[in-house]
Amino acid sequence: MPKDARATRDALIHAGAHLFASHGIDATRTRDIVALAGQANDSAVTYHFGSRDGLLHAILNAGVTRMEPARTATLPTLHPDDPHAIVDAIVRPTADELRTPHGRDFLRITAQLAGRAGIRDHRPPPLLHDTALQQQLHLLETACRATLPEPLALERISLFIAFLTAALADRATRTHPPDTSPPDTPPPDPDHHTFTTDLTAMLTAALQAPHPNRFA
Repeated sequence: MPKDARATRDALIHAGAHLFASHGIDATRTRDIVALAGQANDSAVTYHFGSRDGLLHAILNAGVTRMEPARTATLPTLHPDDPHAIVDAIVRPTADELRTPHGRDFLRITAQLAGRAGIRDHRPPPLLHDTALQQQLHLLETACRATLPEPLALERISLFIAFLTAALADRATRTHPPDTSPPDTPPPDPDHHTFTTDLTAMLTAALQAPHPNRFA
């Protein structure tokens, strides 16, 4: 790809991520993405990505790809007998996206898409096919199904994803508020390590909560 074309593509990805994160996936206009990317041609998104959805896919793929090395490194150490380790291996690379502006935009976008993860019906999006994240989620499902019936295990994992993405999107916004936020002084947040460790503990506990039918 020519250098200029790559620069234009990258500018559109960064602009799209910022606007999808701040204005919402459905409310963001293509013309605003093009303008923020410094492009004069309104068809730039179509030319480089095929469609607005193609741009969104490129943004999500970039985020998943950034996390793959860290996720892949954990796979040999994970086993269904240790759900806490699996949760930790899922949470930490995702939480590390908080460290960069592009990562924070990615987290705020994924929170909008949590309900489309396809966990409940075993239909994950193509974006996750053959990824380390998909293998981590499979291990988590195996761990949950050791103590829960399959429908309840899948329901809990789906809610796990929703809670994880919502918590990280909230922290991304609170720790780096928009420029239009009121000039107040928010209370201090836990440091990154403390936040991530506590989030991992909370999510593990939720997944391992006793099956309600055991008390029926």
